[in-house]
Amino acid sequence: MKVYVDKPKCTGCSHCHDVCPVSVFEMVPIDAPAEKINADVAPPEEQWKGQNDPAVYQKWNGVNDGHNHYKEKSVAVNGEACILCQACLIECEGECITIIDDAGTKYKSIYK
Repeated sequence: MKVYVDKPKCTGCSHCHDVCPVSVFEMVPIDAPAEKINADVAPPEEQWKGQNDPAVYQKWNGVNDGHNHYKEKSVAVNGEACILCQACLIECEGECITIIDDAGTKYKSIYK
């Protein structure tokens, strides 16, 4: 499995980290070096370059739901452990997670 996070869309809500039964995701502080935030297999256009996706940011910035939005980014540091349970895909507020299975089928997050 390949798992990656579209960093500009990631709100830092940590839902993926919290629901993953095999610890695929690590939350990394937003002020960490870009190499640490981009440590998964995200394509260049989905890597962190210091700017959030404007539409996602507008939707989630200032939402008071108990999560620390925009303080961290999720990184799929252990994608090969993914069991394709898809819990992260359902819980991802920013709709920023992609999983590609061994047959090449691509799964994208869609917030419940």
